[in-house]
Amino acid sequence: MKVLIVGSGGREHALAWKIAKSPRVKKVFCAPGNGGTSKIATNIALGPTDIKGLVEFAAKEKIDLTVVGPELPLTLGIVDAFEEKGLRIFGPQKNAAILEGSKVFAKQFMERHNIPTARYKVAESAEDARKIVASGEFEFPLVVKADGLAGGKGAIICHSLARAEEAIQTIMIDKQFGEAGKRVVIEEFLWGKEVSFIVITDGVRINPLVTTMDHKAAYDGDKGPNTGGMGAISPSPYIDGELFTEAMKRIVFPTVTRMLEENRKFVGVLYVGLMLTEKGPKVLEYNCRFGDPETQPQMLRLKSDLV
Repeated sequence: MKVLIVGSGGREHALAWKIAKSPRVKKVFCAPGNGGTSKIATNIALGPTDIKGLVEFAAKEKIDLTVVGPELPLTLGIVDAFEEKGLRIFGPQKNAAILEGSKVFAKQFMERHNIPTARYKVAESAEDARKIVASGEFEFPLVVKADGLAGGKGAIICHSLARAEEAIQTIMIDKQFGEAGKRVVIEEFLWGKEVSFIVITDGVRINPLVTTMDHKAAYDGDKGPNTGGMGAISPSPYIDGELFTEAMKRIVFPTVTRMLEENRKFVGVLYVGLMLTEKGPKVLEYNCRFGDPETQPQMLRLKSDLV
């Protein structure tokens, strides 16, 4: 088999390393890859969002399987484009990747299907957002989240009204995250331990990967702004068998099943960011791809053939 991996981070390096070990795989390409992937695969000068170029490359090289690392090409419809040309690719179609692409969609989806998550309100304008944070409906700290993709930096924890207004200014007026900040979700702050719960699914069946936990805060002692991830460990020290079963039963199975019922069949990696609260696990966010940096420890621990 020839395998193409889309992306350029540590996640893609870990995937390339694991996939290259498969006896089924003869050659691995990375687009665009990085210095690490160049030692175990062939890097090609195509960016993750160059969907037309990637389709053409896959067709020309007769790629047997494409694995997408980052979320942006998934939300832009890379899977749809590949499948239209009869090319095999692993990941959700655009109408399912919206689960990560829109925080508003995700929150409303969970509300429709009674999937446990934080209380929230949606603001379509900065004026509406300011009214919500000043109303007293949510105690401080609260969280202001950009609706769209923001590279893991779009959720701002606000310990005061002034900080909340500053976050609204940053996201909706200054447009630090571009169109991703056209709308915001304002939600209650959840207390507990945060973990990453990641599964592989064909839209019906579900195969969980080993538990993991990333470190989001930029500085030591869990301080500073959230990042895309400062590192990860596996297994998570906070998930036991009972919690694992509860997360699968109350969150993962309903998510996959309800997406199918809404004609948004989710195929690929479903990554659920969970907060383990006193009232049980609640969803912080959905992601539609392998975790970064969680994939690194997961691939090191995986004994079976990923391909």
